[in-house]
This record gives sequence, C-alpha cells and structure tokens, in this order.
Amino acid sequence: MRNKFLGTGEPGYHPLRKLQTVFSGLRYAVIYDFSVAYKLALSTLVLLAAFLLRAWIDFLLILVVTAFVLAAEIFNSAIEALCDFVETRHNEKIKVIKDIAAAAVGISIFVWIVVLAVEISRFWAGHWPST
Repeated sequence: MRNKFLGTGEPGYHPLRKLQTVFSGLRYAVIYDFSVAYKLALSTLVLLAAFLLRAWIDFLLILVVTAFVLAAEIFNSAIEALCDFVETRHNEKIKVIKDIAAAAVGISIFVWIVVLAVEISRFWAGHWPST
C-alpha cells in the first residue's frame, strides 16, 4: 500500500486490504497477548448480557471502554516490541518509554474495571433481586 507521507509503496487504496490488516493484527494480539485475550473474553460476556437485557446505553458504554482498553493494550504491545527491536540491551530511556506506555494501559484498565464492575453489579441487582 502506498505511504502518502513518504511517497513509497504501491499506489491505490484498498479498503478490504485495510480490513484484512486490522483483523490480522487483532488476531495476532489475541493469540500472543494474554492480557488482550482475557479482556476481550470478559467484555464479550458482559456485552452479551447487556445485549440480551436490551440495555443499549450500557452495551455501548461497555463497548467503548473495551475498545479503549484493547487499543491501549495493543499500542503498549507495539511500543514494547518496537523498543525491544531497537535496543536489545537494558537501556534506561527505553525503560521510561515502556513505563509510560504501561501507565497508559493502567489508566485504561482502571476505567474498564470500574465500568465493568458497575455494570455487572447493576445486572446482578436487576436480574437477581436480593431477598
């Protein structure tokens, strides 16, 4: 595919090729990064519950925070892989870069956990009222 900034590569835009690249990257992230896989699995269960209960706002909120945390995880994995590729030995600057990327993931995980916990407790309270 042509790089519009560098002017390199093959000319032409192919949306199907773009989608293929997106799904290839997601598949790779799910297979090789456990943190992406378990977040996707847990969110899918809560999303399914919201969908079945027809809680559309809840469904959309869970979808957004799940996309947020998965994107942060994937960016973090890409940054770590790039850093390891550039510098194989210990380097304090690389450590700082990786720590900053991990902090971004930590923030997104915190938000994701809060939203999932609130939504699960709301589903639990609404579906199985206490006696």
